[in-house]
Amino acid sequence: MRPVVIVPTYNERDNIPIVVSRLMTIPDVRVLVVDDGSPDGTGAVADALAATADGRVSVLHRTGPRGLGLAYIDGMRQALAGDATHICQMDADLSHDPFDIARLLAATADADVVIGSRYVPGGRIENWPARRRMLSAFANGYIRTITGLTTRDSTSGFRCWRRDAIERLPLDRIASNGYAFLVELIWEAAASGGRVGEIPITFVERRQGASKLSWRVVFESAIVPWRLAWRSLSRKPFRATI
Repeated sequence: MRPVVIVPTYNERDNIPIVVSRLMTIPDVRVLVVDDGSPDGTGAVADALAATADGRVSVLHRTGPRGLGLAYIDGMRQALAGDATHICQMDADLSHDPFDIARLLAATADADVVIGSRYVPGGRIENWPARRRMLSAFANGYIRTITGLTTRDSTSGFRCWRRDAIERLPLDRIASNGYAFLVELIWEAAASGGRVGEIPITFVERRQGASKLSWRVVFESAIVPWRLAWRSLSRKPFRATI
């Protein structure tokens, strides 16, 4: 395996050294930090980490429109331009355990994309208030009802893809940019016939920095499943596994 882990950042200067140092303990893993011009200097911190990582860490400084979806798409394109066999996604805020990357990679033996899931048996959430738990659970049920996806955690940003699964994705056609991007991406994977798997993870609420969740992001997340349902009328049936 030649895995690349994409870590998008915006004001994560305190967290990114911890994330990168833990990922460096996993053999053969390379890290691509995609920084959206963080005002707190996260990009410079990432550059310093890359300078001492023997080529295993690289940094993409984005200067165009910001957003989670755009950052991931640019990161995926850069990873595909190299020799990556697997491309993983994870947050920079330590809500995802970097050591779980090894489990996600192993699970791709039986799936084209594997989701680190909070909502399969064994999955857990720590330090979230009740309202966030209810919002997340409702969102995933809402997505399943409208789109027909069977994945339990379509909004999880902790994922590992086989290279060929990403190569089948219509990245130029992905329209959403906030957290709804995660839903659209997994829908496209399933619609293209990809095998979607889930393994349990423990999700921990960030300890430092501020959440990127906003009402604009919530609104987009409410609209995108309907757009995907409409799109499915002209697409072949898809299959997904848990």
